[in-house]
Amino acid sequence: MMSEQTRREEQTTAPPPAAGAEEQGPTPELVIITGMSGAGRSTAAKCLEDLGWFVVDNLPPALIPTMVDLGARSQGNVARIAVVVDVRGRSFFDSLRESLTDLDAKGVTRRVVFLEASDNALVQRFESVRRPHPLQGEGRIVDGIAAERDLLRELRGDADLVIDTSHLNVHELRAKMDAQFTSGDEPELRATVMSFGYKYGLPVDADHVVDCRFLPNPHWVPELRPFTGTSEEVAGYVFNQPGAKEFLDRYAELLQLIAAGYRREGKRYVTIAVGCTGGKHRSVAMSERLARRLAAEGVETVVVHRDMGRE
Repeated sequence: MMSEQTRREEQTTAPPPAAGAEEQGPTPELVIITGMSGAGRSTAAKCLEDLGWFVVDNLPPALIPTMVDLGARSQGNVARIAVVVDVRGRSFFDSLRESLTDLDAKGVTRRVVFLEASDNALVQRFESVRRPHPLQGEGRIVDGIAAERDLLRELRGDADLVIDTSHLNVHELRAKMDAQFTSGDEPELRATVMSFGYKYGLPVDADHVVDCRFLPNPHWVPELRPFTGTSEEVAGYVFNQPGAKEFLDRYAELLQLIAAGYRREGKRYVTIAVGCTGGKHRSVAMSERLARRLAAEGVETVVVHRDMGRE
């Protein structure tokens, strides 16, 4: 018979690890690509795939934590995962929220990229490919767009990066994704400084909007009209106007305060929109100078002139 001592030893001895058990490696970096249907999710995903990310398209949201666990078991072979989530109903949306909560509880670093576009741009894209919107049902394309926009409103507000593709072609969208996700030392904060014209509408992906229309318009100076704000002639004219330099100085100081807060809160992307009437002169000149200030302060900065050349 088994002695009492032997019995106690067996009860306190830990069982050996199961055969084939895998060690947990480092948690992979995760990016979730979502947003409006027709706004360019597939293009964004292909760009990340070209940059070496492991991309999974149309993965059910409930399986995202499982995918991250599998990546951690790959012993570093899957270090970066991008998941394209096509939220087509309330149940899918609720599953996505639960998955994000689960990832946060596990301490997984994840970013949400939300692709946006105007109603007009989305309608034109669906009509050009002669396909219905996935949520329009028996209604019109605009009905499906409205339903999806309402469904995704909260997710858009929580996104780390919002990209408006209304006026972007495929190559321009890829350039934006490359600028945000190209490998290398990750900066603490990336800023996009975008000039725009109010007559073409506000940029929907802007975090901050400032107005340069308080400055005299070079458009009404015949010798300056053909030039843009990137020229020394126009920039000199703009910054010789009362209040121009003071505005730049004080707004740059405000952005220093905001940038410090963003870093503390872990926000890594910010879009600053600078507007004038046509997006050709004043906003362009101010954007160029503002971007230089931010770059000098250690903020990785990209300048985009949305409406320059549209006239």
